[in-house]
Amino acid sequence: MRMTDGRASGRGATSPAVDALLRGSTVFWFATVVAGQLAFAIYIAAHYAGAAARGDFAAWTKTMIHGIVAGDPVGNAAVALHLFLAFVITLGGPVQLIPAIRSRWPRFHRWNGRVYLATAVTISLGGLFMVWTRGVLGPISNAIAISINGLLIMGFAVMTLRHALARRFDLHRRWATRLFLAVSGVWFFRIGMMAWILANGGPVGVGKALDGPFTLTWAYAQYLVPLATYEIYLRTQRGAGMGGRIAMAAGLVILTLITALGVFGAITGIWLPRI
Repeated sequence: MRMTDGRASGRGATSPAVDALLRGSTVFWFATVVAGQLAFAIYIAAHYAGAAARGDFAAWTKTMIHGIVAGDPVGNAAVALHLFLAFVITLGGPVQLIPAIRSRWPRFHRWNGRVYLATAVTISLGGLFMVWTRGVLGPISNAIAISINGLLIMGFAVMTLRHALARRFDLHRRWATRLFLAVSGVWFFRIGMMAWILANGGPVGVGKALDGPFTLTWAYAQYLVPLATYEIYLRTQRGAGMGGRIAMAAGLVILTLITALGVFGAITGIWLPRI
């Protein structure tokens, strides 16, 4: 799997082995993300849907900043819809980026893409509603960070659809990848935090109300770092030489190992104990 289907321009000297190394590091990263997002989707279904099936909505409140609130039917409906769509989008997103599925089942790719775009916009609007009506932990900068993420998602969704309709598929896939990374911001937040906690042997700089220096920074970096990495990746593909491609591959391997650490921490420390 490649993060984009654009071909390298060949302006820099490289070799098939180095190109294979870059492709392999990309597959390594993507496979780790898919595994982690699948684990997250299983957690959403097992914990939240399981609690709802038992009529135990109090369990939502224990694991969400604002779960079910008495006397707020609109807000409660928004929370339930948000959780359902989070499950849908977590499963549907990675599928859109797999070239084999796109080429073998184009009709499925198109319909899944439509559902993904609609879900991304809906979940962003719902997230903005919940942030500014129910609040978030920490200072207002955390709410602003979430809001920027939501606006980016909606903007990327528009650009993804625009280029698909115009049949500019190279650009469509690039914007679709940006959309996937922005949509995954909430997931990156959890993974990054758990990797940080494990690396530091505790919640250093997290803060009891997510108001520590790390969380205040990571609230924005959760989507800015993946997006910036992707832009560097695109530039590397277009014209970097052997050294640039090796450096990019090494960077992806390091990011993948950090991601794997965070996935491990989230599964063992958050998701599995609640199932």
